[in-house]
This record gives sequence, structure tokens and C-alpha cells, in this order.
Amino acid sequence: MEKYNLLPEQLLYEGTVSQFNFFEPTLIEEKWITKTHDPDYFGKLKNLSLSKSEIRKTGFPLSQELIDREITILSGSVQASLFALEYGIAMNIAGGTHHAFSGRGEGFCLLNDIAISANYLLENALAKKILVVDLDVHQGNGTAEIFKNQKQVFTFSMHGASNYPMHKEKSDLDIGLPDHTDDINYIKTLRNSLQPILDNFQPDFIIYQCGVDVLATDKLGRLGLSIAGCKERDQIVLTLAKESGIPILCCMGGGYSEKISHIIEAHANTYRLAQDIFF
Repeated sequence: MEKYNLLPEQLLYEGTVSQFNFFEPTLIEEKWITKTHDPDYFGKLKNLSLSKSEIRKTGFPLSQELIDREITILSGSVQASLFALEYGIAMNIAGGTHHAFSGRGEGFCLLNDIAISANYLLENALAKKILVVDLDVHQGNGTAEIFKNQKQVFTFSMHGASNYPMHKEKSDLDIGLPDHTDDINYIKTLRNSLQPILDNFQPDFIIYQCGVDVLATDKLGRLGLSIAGCKERDQIVLTLAKESGIPILCCMGGGYSEKISHIIEAHANTYRLAQDIFF
């Protein structure tokens, strides 16, 4: 998508970040992928042998370039997790592939970078309890399925109730919002939900899926947030992480407004806030 080139250009142009702040991921070993995803499914991906039905559900025409891209994205999230442990926060300018299940792809997601990163941290004893905060407009159904029996990961998804996917999985906490939910009601719901999760679950790492498809201008979103409301959403999450001393990985997630400037501005706000709050 165009935004993956435009967003870093904007951040560099305005001086929010420097070239020094960027990294190119080193590809992780495949064993870390198959600790989250069914080895047979991953094997079919690598061999480009998914059935026509399986390919259709992903929304992509299957290709080697696509598989390589997905592995690069998830490797970036794993590496960003390590940077977050060091610096308090780190961002993947892509990522947030929360519709990938353990054994299948869906909704333009083939491999779940959120789940792979969480399992990498847990397996390497770098975190004990991980909170996934998924504020993309679409429920994080794949992440919910992967962690449905995992007590060390708490999945929180606040999404459009009537939006994709029509069949929702069960997260540890799901909040389905009605169409056209505005800034005031969205922010009130988030404030009333997130702090009690932190108090009760007491995570030592947060993975934040911060899709900007919650905007009123989004072609697929159906919610009613302004760019200012979306920024306040991010400010709440990042401030709570900073004040609680919890490292946080941010994955950019979705954004489909007709004007690309709306998408870039909303995503750029997340980076601006990260600089203001953490550095």
C-alpha cells in the first residue's frame, strides 16, 4: 500500500524521526513461526500450495513475493519487540496482521505478527504476561483464536460490532461498538476499559494494534472518529504504558480513507505521540 512509503517520508520531512530511528528487520528462524502457526499450514504457504478456497479467503493472489513480505513484516514486529524492551516503545510501520489464525489466513493476513511476537517474548522469558490491545475497527479474530487457551496473554479487542468479521471469535474482552460511534463515546469506553485490565491482569508487555480505520472517513470502518479523536485514543494507550512502566510494541494495522492524507496524518500522530510521551 502507498502509505508504507508515504508515512516514513512524512515523519522524516517534519523531523519527528531521523533516519537513525529506522531499522530493517533480520528474518527470524522459521521455528518461531511454527510455534504459533500450524506447520502444515506454513508448509503450504511456503510451497504456494494453498487450495483455491484457502487463497480466496485471504483476499490475496498467492505469490512468493507475498510470502516473503509477510515474513519480513512479522520479523519486524519481533525485532521491534526487542527494541521496545530496550527503549520503552517501538513501532512496526506495517504489521498488525490480526486476522491470521493458527491454521489459515483471512482478511489480507497470512501470518499473525502479533501472536508470533508475543510467543517469541514468552518462549525466551522476555515477558511473563502480555496484553494485546487491538483497536483496529475489525475484531482481532485470529489473535483471539490463537490465544484462546493461553493464560499469559490477555486479548482485548474494541471494534465495530457490525463490521468484518461477521463471525467473531472470543477474546478475553470484546467490546463491539455501534456504527457511527463518535469521539466522546469511543474515548469514554476506552478509558473505562483499559485501566481495569491493567490493574487486574498486570501485564509486563503490551502489543498495540493501532489501525486508523476507526476514522469517520474510512471506506470500510463505519465508526465516526475524527483525526483528533484517533490521536486521543493513541495518547491514552501510550500514556498508560509509559506511566505503568510497561514496554509497548505498536503495529500500524488498517486504514482505508479515500484521502491518503487522512491515513498518513492519523498514523503519523501515533509516532508524534511516541516521541512526546517516551522521549
